[in-house]
Amino acid sequence: MDHVLKLRNSIDALFGSGVSKFLPKDIEMTFSRKTGRIRTVLHEGKLLCTLRIDGGLAISPYLAQILLKSKTFRENCVEINKDAASFVQEGRSVFCKHVVKCGKNVRISGDTPVLFKNKVIAVGRAVLSYEMISDFDRGVAVKVRDSLKSRKEEKEL
Repeated sequence: MDHVLKLRNSIDALFGSGVSKFLPKDIEMTFSRKTGRIRTVLHEGKLLCTLRIDGGLAISPYLAQILLKSKTFRENCVEINKDAASFVQEGRSVFCKHVVKCGKNVRISGDTPVLFKNKVIAVGRAVLSYEMISDFDRGVAVKVRDSLKSRKEEKEL
């Protein structure tokens, strides 16, 4: 199977049908020497995503910003208020009381982009589902894995 087609099918399966058409065309892939599987996907030197062993994708904030052009992809996102934005950009978790809007496709353990003013500021794993995040006022909603500030610090070092 073509590796690009495999990546597109994974994106469509995880984030909704038709989302993969916003994936850039000039992408580079690195492969594992032992297994031959896709390890990382890059676009113009920037990390788009890594493939997990379980078949899932660990997307970067850069890819999430690109896929945000899709209306279907927005249903996988969580939007937060101004109070929490600076903390989430530093890599802290998102709490339920700071969530302004939650997409209907947010599932437990699913990769969830965190938005502030229509811009992706972090990406993490949802701890709770859409219904739970909407109902609860306490507790962690999304554990942030990668944020904008963590990327900037890597470039400076």
